[in-house]
Amino acid sequence: MTNASRPSAIPERAVGQRPARSSWFVTLGMVYLMAGALAAGHLVIATIVTVYYIGALMTAAGAVHVIHAFQHRPWGGFLWWLLAGFLYAAGGIFAFLNPMLASSALTFALAILVLGSGVTRTLLGFHMRPGKGWRWIVASGVASIIVGLVFLSGWSANSLWLPGLILTADLFFQGCTLLLFGMGLKATA
Repeated sequence: MTNASRPSAIPERAVGQRPARSSWFVTLGMVYLMAGALAAGHLVIATIVTVYYIGALMTAAGAVHVIHAFQHRPWGGFLWWLLAGFLYAAGGIFAFLNPMLASSALTFALAILVLGSGVTRTLLGFHMRPGKGWRWIVASGVASIIVGLVFLSGWSANSLWLPGLILTADLFFQGCTLLLFGMGLKATA
């Protein structure tokens, strides 16, 4: 049964818990914003943290991949599964051993992906012509192309701070989102 005064996005079982939950979202949003401010003040350290985080994920995923190879050995392709796992884990370990070089590789890959995404979106926008709104897709694609080219133009130097800046932006966006969501929950209580 639904209640017209209650937003449909909030499950029925959570209606009575809104005030307590809203405080949690507001607090979490504030923590994210403070972490974003800290990262903004120390972009090189934020870059190293980002590289270590990616390295830890790659190392763990590589280990799981190796375990998977042994568990599914009868299926065939054992050596390929094993090699893929070792290479993935090696990439993660490399990130720990040389975070600045890993940051440089990460920044280059990011620049190429943003540039490629922009080209693809621009072509898609022209393909959608004369449909309504196709110019917005082209504009979005062109903006991504410009950002990708800016990333590439300063590539080696900006790899010291660019991953940290992206982490900072993500922390700020997440913090604002959680804070506003929590405040919205309080307002509907």
